[in-house]
Amino acid sequence: MEMPFRWPDVYQSLHREPDVRPEKSLWFVFRQGELLVTQGDEGAAALPPIEHPEILGLTALREHYLGTFGETHCFAAEIAMESEDPPGWGWIGLRSLFGAMDDDLFALAGRAAQLLEWERTHQYCGSCGTKTVRRKEERARECPSCATISYPRVTPAVMALVRHGNRILLARSRNFRRGSFSVLAGFLEPGETLEQCVAREVFEEVGLQVKNIRYFASQPWPFPHQMMIAFFADYAGGEICVDHTELEQANWFETDKLPPIPSKMSIARRLIDAGLAEM
Repeated sequence: MEMPFRWPDVYQSLHREPDVRPEKSLWFVFRQGELLVTQGDEGAAALPPIEHPEILGLTALREHYLGTFGETHCFAAEIAMESEDPPGWGWIGLRSLFGAMDDDLFALAGRAAQLLEWERTHQYCGSCGTKTVRRKEERARECPSCATISYPRVTPAVMALVRHGNRILLARSRNFRRGSFSVLAGFLEPGETLEQCVAREVFEEVGLQVKNIRYFASQPWPFPHQMMIAFFADYAGGEICVDHTELEQANWFETDKLPPIPSKMSIARRLIDAGLAEM
């Protein structure tokens, strides 16, 4: 299976809606972070191919045009919490739909979730408080009072698989499922390069120095708007000293004695698998 949330080859990002709305478009309808789908006998999830959510009796708080998927126009919508469930349809969290939906549509669902979250949190100007409006020229919101422009928010975060001989460094946070470990990760700070961020986060969280920092891959992560950027790094010195405000535990693990690690939905798992394959 391809990495989730990748950019589908058949998708064209467009910000201007068609002049005439098609009778059937593909709608990514969200309510409290859950997506409206119907599931077939084998558990495959499908999206509503409709003209507008109103046909299903749903009231949209906000809508966002995404572009085209093949020849089909795609829209995102967030509906009111009090809207009744349409007969035959249900609400499922995006994480739970991994593997139950076409990979390309799953990626677009992640994009739709991020754009709706941006629209919801940028209804008013952060500089003067005036209600913002959509720009026609690009995917952005503009303040009609002070002309401040807000673009969809993307928060860069790095993660690193640190290797030392035949061992890899894994850690666990209080938010992880019981017993599971993953690679170290943290958010980029102003003025940092990605490599500097890797070195700083590793040192801050576990007290180790690293070297030979190498890019692996990236993955948009719509929970709510991260861009995960993954690296390999080699141990350069120090002893593990866990910052317990960040982590519960961190240890070196031999490659044949790993604890439970992230699911294949995440780039962290791909990073670990690739590192183990090289070793």
